[in-house]
Amino acid sequence: MRRRDVIIHLGGAAAAWSLAARAQERPRIPKIGIIIPRSALAAIDNVTAFEDCLRQHGYIEGQSIAIVWHYADGNYDLLAAVVDEMLSAGATLLVVGGTTPAAIVNRATSATPIVFVGVTDPIGAGVAQSLARPGGNATGLATAHEEAYARKSVELLKEALPWASHIALLYNVANPFNVNFLREAERVAPSLMVRIDPFEARTPQELENALSAISGKRPHAVIVATDPFLAGRVKEIVTATTQHRLPAMFGFREYPLAGGLMSYGANLPDMYRRAAMHVDRILKGGKPADVPIELPTKFETVINLKTAKTLGIEMPPSLLVRADEVIE
Repeated sequence: MRRRDVIIHLGGAAAAWSLAARAQERPRIPKIGIIIPRSALAAIDNVTAFEDCLRQHGYIEGQSIAIVWHYADGNYDLLAAVVDEMLSAGATLLVVGGTTPAAIVNRATSATPIVFVGVTDPIGAGVAQSLARPGGNATGLATAHEEAYARKSVELLKEALPWASHIALLYNVANPFNVNFLREAERVAPSLMVRIDPFEARTPQELENALSAISGKRPHAVIVATDPFLAGRVKEIVTATTQHRLPAMFGFREYPLAGGLMSYGANLPDMYRRAAMHVDRILKGGKPADVPIELPTKFETVINLKTAKTLGIEMPPSLLVRADEVIE
């Protein structure tokens, strides 16, 4: 992994930007602090898309732009301190992924421009006044409501497994939007003749316990809510569900790429690519208050047909033909 995979903590921003400043003192280059809610490993595709787009717009890290990265890995306890450090070190602009991290960053500053990625309901989260005219110092990329993701996840899983009536749902109870995800899944379940069995996981130990409990309950399938902590443990979750022969639906394409059955959700690398375009626009004089918040343009269904065959599942042709990607 490259230099971006170094996780910074307190003191890291000042040190990193000091090195960049010594490398090129004139003209002064913009300093970007970037907070990623996931682990460095889980965020590789998103970060690569972001960096590639910056380069396409003429920004070269260490020469025409200085960047400090912080990977939260689903742990937000230190974010306020990390943001304070970035601001004290002279951040020109902050980029942040996820609803809760965006709210934390937004509370920390009303002056420094913020570009957020993947925020559920920016208005409800308090980071913008409207989608068309955010009105403050933050703009970026919103995502669909967790309720929409939950409903579609249950529907697609039921379409793939018409016989499934007992579905375990793995979620992070510390993530308020995961709680909404669970609520909507439970609401839509009766109409699809499905029972939702929730399992909480917000720490590595809780995740281990939850995966063990799920296997013991022997549900027909599993849905994993979209959450940075859970997304950082793709291999562990996929291994457990596959080992126990549990078909699973996920919110990120990384899961079926790693051997999970299927996923449905927004294309995050595309959202980070577009976030870099927002950064370029603001660095060239645009005001976040006037830059409209964008909604996802790419929602994708990914199916791992190899995993389906291993689990003895015959995926409906109607679902396969609609999938954006089928892994064989």
